[in-house]
Amino acid sequence: MTEKEKMLTGMIYDANNDPQLIAERLECKELCHDYNNLRPNDSKTRREILLKILGSVKGDFLIEQPFLCDYGYNIHIGNNFYSNHNLVILDEAPIIFGDNVFIAPNCGFYTARHPINAKERNEGLEYAHSISVGNNVWIGANVCVLPGVNIGDGCVIGAGSVIVNDIPPHSVAVGNPCKVIKTIK
Repeated sequence: MTEKEKMLTGMIYDANNDPQLIAERLECKELCHDYNNLRPNDSKTRREILLKILGSVKGDFLIEQPFLCDYGYNIHIGNNFYSNHNLVILDEAPIIFGDNVFIAPNCGFYTARHPINAKERNEGLEYAHSISVGNNVWIGANVCVLPGVNIGDGCVIGAGSVIVNDIPPHSVAVGNPCKVIKTIK
């Protein structure tokens, strides 16, 4: 089994020494660099580059510059997706965004996990768990979404939240760690 196959199935894998994964990350980072250095009014080229980066796109979308990700092909966005400046996605595992997802500035979605054991961690070993964000979700500024989290349909996530557990549908959730404070009727 290749390191990439291990990565995509949630197994521990070597992220730092595998030539294929290194090459794929470098290719994606080159595309992100090109994207981030385009003029903001060059919407045609911006879209073309994002379509090369992203795994799938369902409809209309806008990702403001700058935008960074590791592989790109694990990112899947629904229709009417919007992200403000400084979106960071570490997509070692799939990240699926539903329709009508709005993300404020300085947010991060991180699928990579590192071993607690220092020897394994120092060898570059890691594993990854997917993230899903439902339809009609609004995520406030400076939110951090950690590996394996599912955010249900219709949620509002307060600014500065660190999401370590699933958030049920139609919830307002805030804090570190992020907790549901209200149900949306």
